[in-house]
Amino acid sequence: MIALSLAEIASAVGGQTYDIPDPQVRVTGPVVIDSRKVEPGSLFAAFVGERVDGHDYAREVVDKGAVAVLASRPVGVPAIVVDDVQAALGALARHVVARLGAALVALTGSAGKTSTKDLIAQVLRRKADTVFTPGSFNNEIGLPLTALTATDETQFLVLEMGARGIGHIRYLTGLTPPKVGVVLNVGTAHIGEFGGREQIAEAKGELVESLPEDGTAILNADDPLVRAMASRTKAKVLFFGEADNADIRAENVRLTDTGQPAFSLHTPSGCSDVTLRLYGEHHVSNALAAAAVAHDLGMSVEEIALALSEAGNLSRWRMEVTERSDGVTIVNDAYNANPESMRAALRALVAMGKGRRTWAVLGQMAELGDESLTEHDAVGRLAVRLNVSKLVAVGGREASWMQLGAYNEGSWGEESVHVSDAQAAIDLLRSELRPGDVVLVKASRSVGLESVAQALLSDVQGGVDA
Repeated sequence: MIALSLAEIASAVGGQTYDIPDPQVRVTGPVVIDSRKVEPGSLFAAFVGERVDGHDYAREVVDKGAVAVLASRPVGVPAIVVDDVQAALGALARHVVARLGAALVALTGSAGKTSTKDLIAQVLRRKADTVFTPGSFNNEIGLPLTALTATDETQFLVLEMGARGIGHIRYLTGLTPPKVGVVLNVGTAHIGEFGGREQIAEAKGELVESLPEDGTAILNADDPLVRAMASRTKAKVLFFGEADNADIRAENVRLTDTGQPAFSLHTPSGCSDVTLRLYGEHHVSNALAAAAVAHDLGMSVEEIALALSEAGNLSRWRMEVTERSDGVTIVNDAYNANPESMRAALRALVAMGKGRRTWAVLGQMAELGDESLTEHDAVGRLAVRLNVSKLVAVGGREASWMQLGAYNEGSWGEESVHVSDAQAAIDLLRSELRPGDVVLVKASRSVGLESVAQALLSDVQGGVDA
């Protein structure tokens, strides 16, 4: 964080100082909410959780070097006391962002946010110092914590924004007002909470509504609900996609023999070839969104294409491809799942597995509401249509719907199986895998299927990232 005195922080968050001998002492380290991450110069924000009260660690964090505690009550050590620690954290982020000269890029969408954010960051940091959201740290606490890691040297701040209801993104953009806003897609993730895709579009569109007139809205030309958001902003609009009229578009899209996308990148300033290191054709759209941001911020098409071609996977359990020493390839995409990302992952599996046996080890897609049965059935059917060799549906009712969809799609009964849990899947795979097989592991985060991928990787030493 940029160095701030305790007096300035107290003023910014509307707090009262307690047990602070010198209000001009400055916070020079990070703002943290985990006492284990405190370092000299930190500010510790004390949250009250279901099991742990951060206030109980006040003495410990000060002993470790924290300058003060942001708290909701006096704690007997230097503290700034506020009514609401979360609101104060947001106010502090807003204060710091206002002090920065950085261009703030925000993005949202139903699928692909984290992968796209990682691509944007890797491209922009070729040009200047860039701070970006770690993992999926995209909510009311994670977003301000990310913004507070920016320094005076930061020129680009890339923030992922998630939403679970109307008004969430509006709140986040109030904390960190973006200059560039990216909307990737409107899918069915969290449709059970929102009530429909139109409601999801309303929520995602709050991002473009927040943009200033001299800002830029970057919208997916291939998604009608996103394209329509152009009418909700006074900012300049750039469209990306494979549509002929997209400002930033991909032509001659293809997959390499290893399942990695290649295409010709076209921008208003020229064109250049890109071959991604990531797996799956769905990353083309993510790469185009990143290219649009970089183009808007002044990078040449050659610089963008080179940066995209060299960008890697920064966030764990998202199409992590590892080849074991015995030739079995494990694709760990177990961080999360929704119908759109599940379809994309299955297509990537088939592209990677040409001439090899392919296994789809799939679990529940959460928060689909009334669409759950239909969507799980459709995933099972798609696995059959794509000629995936083996489907292993893991878990309860939703997994059984997936397996039944596969069974009903064709005479494939012996090629699809429903198992009760991750351990049952591990046991099955250990008994039947053979060299050369490709295994995709994917489900919503709550299912915890990453344990399957980790167990399979631990069975054979010498695995390397593919």
